[in-house]
Amino acid sequence: MKRHIHSVRDLLVLLIDFFYPPFRRLMDLQTFRYAACGGANTLLGLLVYAVMFKYVLKEQTLYFGFYAFKAHVAALLSSFCFSFFFGFFLSKYVVFDNSSLKGRVQLFRYLMLCLFTLMLNYILLKVFVESLHIYPIFAQIMTTAIVVLFSYMVQKHYTFKAEKKEEVKS
Repeated sequence: MKRHIHSVRDLLVLLIDFFYPPFRRLMDLQTFRYAACGGANTLLGLLVYAVMFKYVLKEQTLYFGFYAFKAHVAALLSSFCFSFFFGFFLSKYVVFDNSSLKGRVQLFRYLMLCLFTLMLNYILLKVFVESLHIYPIFAQIMTTAIVVLFSYMVQKHYTFKAEKKEEVKS
């Protein structure tokens, strides 16, 4: 079947679906798309985090007149700002495109989930870096793994929930 590409979404779906066949036995298409999109968004977040921490902030505290952010926290906030919108676009249009919820409801729920996972990420990062003395970039990678598992379940069953299809009895 020949598919026509009309948008960035179509191109992304075509590209992701191209790599799906070897994983067919391991997971359904939606889970594979989530893994691919989530992986891309996670890499973007980690890249922004590392660049901000190492090169922009130079591992130094970011001072505001009323508050100071340690470099690993400021890098986390910067990373969140970049990956929030990219992640929502991918989740809404590529992964969970069958959702029956209105876009504004999805955005609000996605924002609430992201704020919760940001807080979870913040707490874990503080513990890993400041209590366990793990280097911030490695701590962020470990934290991300924990948050991703939680996030997938919430997105699938709440944020981008699809209506259940009624079974036809014969």
